[in-house]
Amino acid sequence: MTFSDAIRICFSKFFTFSGRASRPEYWFFFLFIVIWNIIAGIIDWQFFTQVSVTQTDEIKSVAATSRQPVQSIVGLIVFIPHLAVAFRRMHDTGRSGLYALLPILLIVGAFAVLIFGIGIASQFHGGTLDILFTRATLLIVIPTLLVLAVSPLLVLWWLTRPSQPDTNQYGPNPHEVAQ
Repeated sequence: MTFSDAIRICFSKFFTFSGRASRPEYWFFFLFIVIWNIIAGIIDWQFFTQVSVTQTDEIKSVAATSRQPVQSIVGLIVFIPHLAVAFRRMHDTGRSGLYALLPILLIVGAFAVLIFGIGIASQFHGGTLDILFTRATLLIVIPTLLVLAVSPLLVLWWLTRPSQPDTNQYGPNPHEVAQ
């Protein structure tokens, strides 16, 4: 599979979350996304960055800000096809496509635990229960942060695994089927 084939296939399967995607299909599309984000960043930096200079008696500060409109548009265009090819890539390794969302789901869960724990602890002012809930929240949040650090690496490792040979529950091996 070539770079252009991978891009063509990923955009032609824009909303296709079923089936399988080979490693070259996923990683060439990922490279395409990185290249276009770099180009969009350069365009944003060149045309949409505002520089402001503030000077006091002894201190001069320069601040550059940009809303990054081009990068936002590129991100919106490639979000769904990237998610779809990640699902198909997970299928190719024999895993559910939802594993591609594992880090995002863990982040949402960590924030829910943190907010819920702080919310409960704030209901008990001055007593020992607020300390108990605050410490219990820390005991839950610290391992959760460790899992949050490891989960993207695990998903990355799964995305680099070779295809399962033959047909699996998600379809035929993409190396054995002509595109």
